[in-house]
Amino acid sequence: MMTKKEAAEAVRAAKARLGLTWDQLAEAVGRPPAWTTSALLGQQPMSAEQAAAAASLLDLGEDVQAALRLQPTRGALETAVPADPTIYRFYEVLQVYGPTIKELIHEEFGDGIMSAINFRLDIRRVPDPAGDRVVVTLDGKFLPYQW
Repeated sequence: MMTKKEAAEAVRAAKARLGLTWDQLAEAVGRPPAWTTSALLGQQPMSAEQAAAAASLLDLGEDVQAALRLQPTRGALETAVPADPTIYRFYEVLQVYGPTIKELIHEEFGDGIMSAINFRLDIRRVPDPAGDRVVVTLDGKFLPYQW
């Protein structure tokens, strides 16, 4: 049986071979690009229909479809501190701004957390005269602590 990690490698190879974009795959699957990308990289389980749509577009077989339907073991980083520069910047942002984010959430909402389960992610490009900006929106449901 193929693992989710092996399926993700097959997806990335097919995507490159066919010149597809994550947006095209998301359209075929019928879900937002961030969720679709996460699912195809092994971090979300796909329905049979979603896996079939992606595999069809990518010209991949039933073994990949079966792996895409499996429940994931979430958390894709190989090390506690990421080495990839793009991923490391998010780690750095949380080191610098994590306490600020926590304080502002608690001040606005009270004692609780932002859900990563009831969650949406969006990434977009915004033109700027000083250089295009990357806008990342993390949209999670507030979950109050219950004592």
